[in-house]
Amino acid sequence: MDVLSINQQIYIRRSDGRVHLAGIIKLDGSSKNIVTVEWREGELTRGKEVALDAVIGLNPQIYGAPCNKRAASAQANAMVSIAPRPANPQLFPLNVNGFIVPRLSAGIGAQSAVVTATPRQPVQQLPLQQLNNNSIGGGQEDVVRKVERLRMQRECRRQLNSQTRALRQWCVSTYAGNPNWEVARMLHLYRLQMQLQPVESCGGQTSKQHQILVCVRKRPLNLRELKLQELDMVSVPHEELLVVHEPRKQVTLTKFLEHHHFRFDHTFDEHCNNAQVYEHTARPLVRHIFEGGMATCFAYGQTGSGKTHTMGGEFTGKQQNCRDGIYAQAAHDVFAMLLLPRYARQGLAVSCSFFELYGSRVYDLLMAGKPQLRVLEDGQQHIQVVGLIEEPVRTTGDVLTLLELGNSVRTSGQTSANCKSSRSHAVFQIVLRSGQSQKLHGKFSLIDLAGNERGADNSSANRQTRLEGAEINKSLLALKECIRALGRQSAHLPFRGSKLTQVLRDSFIGGKKVKTCMIATISPGLRSVEHTLNTLRYADRVKELT
Repeated sequence: MDVLSINQQIYIRRSDGRVHLAGIIKLDGSSKNIVTVEWREGELTRGKEVALDAVIGLNPQIYGAPCNKRAASAQANAMVSIAPRPANPQLFPLNVNGFIVPRLSAGIGAQSAVVTATPRQPVQQLPLQQLNNNSIGGGQEDVVRKVERLRMQRECRRQLNSQTRALRQWCVSTYAGNPNWEVARMLHLYRLQMQLQPVESCGGQTSKQHQILVCVRKRPLNLRELKLQELDMVSVPHEELLVVHEPRKQVTLTKFLEHHHFRFDHTFDEHCNNAQVYEHTARPLVRHIFEGGMATCFAYGQTGSGKTHTMGGEFTGKQQNCRDGIYAQAAHDVFAMLLLPRYARQGLAVSCSFFELYGSRVYDLLMAGKPQLRVLEDGQQHIQVVGLIEEPVRTTGDVLTLLELGNSVRTSGQTSANCKSSRSHAVFQIVLRSGQSQKLHGKFSLIDLAGNERGADNSSANRQTRLEGAEINKSLLALKECIRALGRQSAHLPFRGSKLTQVLRDSFIGGKKVKTCMIATISPGLRSVEHTLNTLRYADRVKELT
């Protein structure tokens, strides 16, 4: 034991027969005579306790034991396998369509590992005992054995190279014509090992009850993206988890995927329709306003990610079907709950208002000519939109008529991402007033926000488009700050940061009577990865408050 020292490199034998170097980290000189060693395998550090007798048997050179040339050669042969095995035993365990592919680790850049693509062929490894028995021969036998070992190693390398070339050719032929075939291959291999749970199977679970609810909806690839052979870079393993696969490059220009994991209250994949989204987001808030509360539900995301589709209804060409949007579904549930005996006795009346915020100006979408309105604060410090029309409604059909009228005059424009992009925030409010006094009983604000944009994307746009983008981003930042203050139960709410938060002031003030739902809509295309990550980080900061 005195000959050994900490950090000294010695040979050890693994339980599977392999022999390799390891560093000493502890010496136990008691009656047990145990030596503790550790070594690196890829990104992992492994350790083992070895008996002193086993150390002496494998390291005779340390203790000065007699060791002739033949025995030393046999010992060296025992240390080297005919085909070196990878440090990670899970490097080649996955067989996909008769091809060997590597398993992916959780670390970044796992896809940059070497992969093979020919049918599995066992690699021969010479047993250690056989090498020791054969080492008794003369020096000529040692030379022959070394030459044979080198030949086998050379054949193994050639086999690996041919397998790698075969996999490359298979990927090129599979993703023919796609310039991003390398990214598609890594994405395919990663998803083969993901445990996917369809979101539809989670539909029977009860909706979560939080003061701030954050959900994410992923839209499918559109016709333009399919024509450009865009890749779907967003995966939804189950109803609360979402993974974004971001293509990156190492310093050596090796491509790999960085996997960003986000967890929210609900995530909806491209197969979910508006009815499923409404069931988990806005529907619980309808009951809340009947109990005297204030509710806000807004859609946030990149231009062209599906906000208007979610809030207003599905598009068939350029025509929008307002019946299956969250606006119409919420109105339908409001009238259904008015028929319940518990609320029918209260004599509640329903009215709706529909207006837009374009820059710092407010316009009424239900009044002829779309006049500009003023936002003022009265003596009780309540924000009033002067001249805003509240149309009394009695059926869902009346609400649909108002929605079609408002959507027809809403401000829209063309951007680099969407030929008909909403350039204003549309606010549709369902107001409940009690009895003859017309006292406010509850309010449900449904907001279709304008798409957030980066300045780099608008560098080639005209001045008007750049000013619109700046105003949109300013109001979205103010909205986020108000939601954060609401989640912290802060005494100060910065609602004066923009016209949008001023109009929604009563939706932020009220403590437990106020509930908010955020629906973040994302685009799955490869060109939208950066926008998608920005949207999810925005939503993740809001989610941290709950």
